[in-house]
Amino acid sequence: MSKVGRRAGARALIDSHTRLAAIAIGVVPLPFILIIAAFVLASDRDTIDALLLGGAALSLVTVFGLLIASFLVLRRRLYAFAADRMAVADRARYDGLTGALSRAAFLGEFKARVSGEAAAPVAYLQIDMDHLKALNDGDGHGAGDAALKHLVSAIAAVAPQALIGRLGGDEFGILLEGCGSKKAAVAIGQQVLAALNAPVAVAGRQVRLSATIGISLSPEDSAFPDQLISLADLALYEGKRTGRHRVMAFDPEMLTDVRHKRLIERELRAAIILDELDLHYQPVFDAEGRLQSHEALVRWQHKVRGTVPPSEFIHIAEESDLISRLGEWVLRRACLDIEALGAPRLSINVSAAQLRRSDFAERFAAIVAETGIEGKRLTIEVTETVPLKSGGVEERNLAALRELGVRVAIDDFGAGHASLEYLKKFSFDVLKIDRSYVANLADNPVDNVLVAAICEIGRVSGIEIVAEGVETAEQLELLKAAGCTHFQGFLLGRPQPLARKNVPLGARAA
Repeated sequence: MSKVGRRAGARALIDSHTRLAAIAIGVVPLPFILIIAAFVLASDRDTIDALLLGGAALSLVTVFGLLIASFLVLRRRLYAFAADRMAVADRARYDGLTGALSRAAFLGEFKARVSGEAAAPVAYLQIDMDHLKALNDGDGHGAGDAALKHLVSAIAAVAPQALIGRLGGDEFGILLEGCGSKKAAVAIGQQVLAALNAPVAVAGRQVRLSATIGISLSPEDSAFPDQLISLADLALYEGKRTGRHRVMAFDPEMLTDVRHKRLIERELRAAIILDELDLHYQPVFDAEGRLQSHEALVRWQHKVRGTVPPSEFIHIAEESDLISRLGEWVLRRACLDIEALGAPRLSINVSAAQLRRSDFAERFAAIVAETGIEGKRLTIEVTETVPLKSGGVEERNLAALRELGVRVAIDDFGAGHASLEYLKKFSFDVLKIDRSYVANLADNPVDNVLVAAICEIGRVSGIEIVAEGVETAEQLELLKAAGCTHFQGFLLGRPQPLARKNVPLGARAA
């Protein structure tokens, strides 16, 4: 109840008792009026005495009765106000959907129970539902709500003495008092995951739910509640990064990783601003050996550390706001280099994090216009392992780019789990066969059949097929026999910076 509501209730209570007082003021004098009338009308002393005694008794009874009635009404009102205040307190203390403690209440209890290194051992588990957004999008928010309630029920069943709090939309905190062993805390976390993984009815169908859990201990990891939450969150993030559906206890090595990531992020930001990155270009040839295009690959030559591989900084850029800046730097530099490369087309890699930005296509188009390059000379490569959603912002960005004439390629085709589904739902111009199929082509008949099938899909659909990772003449011949039309790999040309590129226009592959 708000302050305004409480004040209104208090005023109503005062008004009620004011009316009772007014009635009392009007009723109490009545016996005395009767007594005065008796004095006037009667002369018998005994009658007067009787009237006086009766009037006094009647007055006392009336006043006492009014006082009792007023007390009972006041007590009833006070009980009602107390009940309202308790209901308000409960609503503030507990989450209305799951019954877990609210964020404020949980953190208050947490801070009260973790109070220094001398305190009893406590394990803190931070749990985050996996793929809740997909459940909400596919089956509605009612299904997501049911999943969250089931999660809290599973936690309560596994650890009935635990303190459970809802920290956010799909994030919960669990406090286990007296648990001073990470092994024991991990075991409890795994029991929670096992309970979640049991089939449960959600939105009229049987589903298996999953979550990721991060763990920290007091006083082993920290004696401060805020830091315990931070460390458990770090462990949770590591669990998600390495595959989800797992329990990860905090390890001091994680702090080293975090510091390293922050250092790389700061230095990469400076490298982009100071134009200290470079692009290497790898050629792509057709079946007759004619140069058709290049793929732009970003490189970072650090002044102190030397060459920093893309595998060490691309994912850090994706986890921060740097991926958009890095992607725009690559696009601008590639557009400026395209004329000197001597090929009609140039392809660049695009991160899923870039495609999820609503203004990606608009900013892409602005850079293309700024550099004066025709969109039809560019191809963007989207890794096949990136989950593209039909009707989502990613598809809208791809459609906008194709309107500019930009071609769209699936990179690493066959490495993920939705290859054929992608072909049914999205429009692509190029398929790049993952190098893992090419590497085993001579020794694995299954890979040979799969490559031939992909090439046939490309032929029927009018899609260009590029084989990546061609390193031997035997692989090249087998790929041509399978129907592949374009080839890229160390056999034909390694990635090189523009200054050292020596593949002239019209050059033929060996």
